[in-house]
Amino acid sequence: MSETLLTMAVEDQAVEKGADGQGDVPSKFWDDEKKEIKVDALLKSYRELEKKLSKMMPVPESDEDKKRLHKMLGCPESAEDYDITVGNEFLAIDPDLNSRLHQKGFTVEQVQEVYDLAGEKLVPLILEMAAEFQAEREIERLIEAFGGVTKWQEISRQLQDYGQKALPHQAYEGMACSFDGVMALYRMMQKDGKMPAIRAEGDAAEACDEKSLRKMMQDPRYWRDRNPAFIAKVSAGFEKLYGGK
Repeated sequence: MSETLLTMAVEDQAVEKGADGQGDVPSKFWDDEKKEIKVDALLKSYRELEKKLSKMMPVPESDEDKKRLHKMLGCPESAEDYDITVGNEFLAIDPDLNSRLHQKGFTVEQVQEVYDLAGEKLVPLILEMAAEFQAEREIERLIEAFGGVTKWQEISRQLQDYGQKALPHQAYEGMACSFDGVMALYRMMQKDGKMPAIRAEGDAAEACDEKSLRKMMQDPRYWRDRNPAFIAKVSAGFEKLYGGK
């Protein structure tokens, strides 16, 4: 026979009370003498809880609520009110950035932290990238000045040996870090007779035939970029070929 509501076992789910009837009532709300709940204490605790909840910050539901919340947290009235100190010579106050941060409710302290982090983390990274790019450009100029990669590799080795022996370490390091410095080191080495003269940028043009010069004129550096040094090479080449005729 199937079980019915009448035959189903019933579990006692009533709150189990102790002998004094207190049950789960906290001691601060229970009167042991009267064996009853302290209604006044319970009401007082409830009012205090209500007061505490009323002071809690409500979740903003509109733009105006957000503005009030941002102001309460320390966001100024406008982006122009940010009083920021820039401690890095490569940084400057950016009004557009400040405006965007203000829209997000950033406080003065938070905006200051953004600038401080930029100076501490981003500027060194950017300077390192710029130095690497500049070094690559300088190497390209030196390769061109000395007539190709192979010649430059040999000359750079000789310059390194010469510079480290002939100059103080700091002086050598300073000269070796720029195109002009390397060229000055090269001239010093030539003057000391430590290596045979090799044509460098600004010296007499390499001997070449008209076919080579015409090919140079098709180079973008000649017809598009109008590179003065490159044009001078072509002109000097023609001068050497036909100037004396």
